[in-house]
Amino acid sequence: MSRLLIRAALAVVVLGALAAGLVAWLNVRGESPLGSAVSAPASAELVARGAYLARAGNCMGCHTVPGGAAYAGGRGVPTPFGTIYAPNLTPDGATGIGGWSPDEFWRALHNGRSRDGRLLYPAFPYPNYTRVTRADSDAIHAYLKSLPPVVQANKAHELPFPFDQQAALAVWRALYFRAAEPMSANDAAGTTPVQRGAYLVEGLGHCNACHASRNALGATTSTLDLAGGLIPVQNWYAPALDSPDEAGVADWDLAHIVELLKSGVSARGAVMGPMREVVAGSTQHLNDADLQAMAAYLKALPQRPASTTSRTSATGAAPADSSTPGAKLYAQHCVQCHGEQGEGVAGIYPALAGSRAVTLRTPANLVHMVLEGGFPPSTAGNPRPFGMPPYATVLSNDDVAQLLSHVRTSWGNRGAPVSALDVAKYRSVK
Repeated sequence: MSRLLIRAALAVVVLGALAAGLVAWLNVRGESPLGSAVSAPASAELVARGAYLARAGNCMGCHTVPGGAAYAGGRGVPTPFGTIYAPNLTPDGATGIGGWSPDEFWRALHNGRSRDGRLLYPAFPYPNYTRVTRADSDAIHAYLKSLPPVVQANKAHELPFPFDQQAALAVWRALYFRAAEPMSANDAAGTTPVQRGAYLVEGLGHCNACHASRNALGATTSTLDLAGGLIPVQNWYAPALDSPDEAGVADWDLAHIVELLKSGVSARGAVMGPMREVVAGSTQHLNDADLQAMAAYLKALPQRPASTTSRTSATGAAPADSSTPGAKLYAQHCVQCHGEQGEGVAGIYPALAGSRAVTLRTPANLVHMVLEGGFPPSTAGNPRPFGMPPYATVLSNDDVAQLLSHVRTSWGNRGAPVSALDVAKYRSVK
């Protein structure tokens, strides 16, 4: 019996070692040896190119604390597993990336591995950035090295066991991450606007970091998944970009898509919530060619079939029932801006009748808007946006539920009613 136990124990050790070796191999496949840490001085043209690409990736959005020094890190990124703190990207030698070579920076983007070999958490969206070309990586590195150095130590992540362990992260990567095949600058430029748009949307723009659902371990199905999902922790819903019932733009004019990305508002809609930060910090700064390319890619996305009973049909809709509690709340708080029939005011206050944003499968965004208020982004094309005041201290959970149920089921809208429990769930999100 003792001999069998010894054999079983040895088998467990051997299998464990083989599994560990497999996980280790899965985490280094595709990596190239690092070259010299010495890099040649960057040209002004390369630095300018890098500044543009850093905007396209909205790097400053995570790597800058509001009111703090640009790119000096310290901003917390909340996840279901704890808080990840973005590091200092300024060229300070002790606390930033002053000692990083172009090879090491490329490895971080392409392979999700830090300068010292540590595996990086995918809150840094290297599952998307792995598609970035080496030329673009070098340009971003050159730009970051040109910034004024800021002495600001990086904050330790706040993660409970086992999520704070590199071994756990290695298993996650073995399951869900594989570095992309290296692309050339010609590949990224694309032979058509749609190909260039795919590079920007799937890679630098990392749009599916929000516009995709995630499994219990925080992984998306792929960088091509744009089928919508709740943004973890924030609980704003990023609508599906491949659905005519949600945020698909296959039937939009290219000009309207470009206008939305550039100014945050267009004749077909406006951006709010987390997307306003994307437009303010990133897409409004892109050149017209890249905006056209992104618009062409989004417009060309294969669309899922529309709902057989469309959730919005304002044409010929009967007047809303004005006797319900929700209708009375609407008349008291909303009618001045959004109109008696939810028609809104063109170019100022959005229409609620026939709006896909009103009838999304989850009422999360509507609850956030009513409770917290908000504005579209302030952009060059829309410098003084009209906004909505918060009602968190004015309306109870029951009030908000009745109000939103009225809006989602009136004027031809066919959204599901909202419960007080729904409102309580989203009210608790900070």
